[in-house]
Amino acid sequence: MQLAVAATAPLGADVLERLAAKHDVAYLLTRPDRPRGRGRKLAPPPAKESAEGLGIEVRQPERLDDFDPEVGTVVVAAYGVLIPEDVLDRAVWLNVHPSLLPRWRGAAPIERALMAGDEETGVSIIELVPELDAGPIAAQRAFAIQPEDDFGTVSKRAGELAAELFEEALPEPTLRPQAAEGLTYAEKIRPEDRELDWSRPPQELLNRIRALSPHIGARGELHDRPVTIWRARVDDDELVPVEVQPDGGKRMDYEAFLRGLR
Repeated sequence: MQLAVAATAPLGADVLERLAAKHDVAYLLTRPDRPRGRGRKLAPPPAKESAEGLGIEVRQPERLDDFDPEVGTVVVAAYGVLIPEDVLDRAVWLNVHPSLLPRWRGAAPIERALMAGDEETGVSIIELVPELDAGPIAAQRAFAIQPEDDFGTVSKRAGELAAELFEEALPEPTLRPQAAEGLTYAEKIRPEDRELDWSRPPQELLNRIRALSPHIGARGELHDRPVTIWRARVDDDELVPVEVQPDGGKRMDYEAFLRGLR
């Protein structure tokens, strides 16, 4: 079937590529190019890079107030823009949400699930409504969060599962309301969410590191040096860094970091 995809972040790029392998994607709707990286050079969103590689038309409006979808169905995956209510009325907008709704509605469901130590998460395909992530469910499936998982591995699994669920939901989704119980919100990651408080339990610290790797990074001080900790483990009830990045430096094994202090 023909559809459009609204996506920006890597999860959205993954979903776009998987849908394009089985469906006619009329165009990608994504956010405008933004400055990125240390040099702050203008760069395309990950989803745009995927679309251009697939030869899919890219549309990047600053605002959606007068947007005409021109197709019957738009798949939304990590787009990052609220769709105006009158635009929602112009098509069926199906959203990929990487959690078991109504748990973890909001901007950072994968990160918050990992920080909370959840043992499972999943993917919900919902119809978009004006209220945030509150629409009826077209398809939903859970998967276990493994002890070694981080944001990157959970996001990849969510992208794979989302493509499978869309094959169940399209072309005419059967919708059911979300459960009335179990609602939680996944607030956007703030600067303070990155800071590691060494007085907290080791497993809690490890969960924060996993939640913010490999895309944001948890921060703390090691041997009086500010670092980003990308990977760690808990041994004998103690947090042991595995991969760190000193401010202004490159990622390295913790042992290499220690050798550099001598």
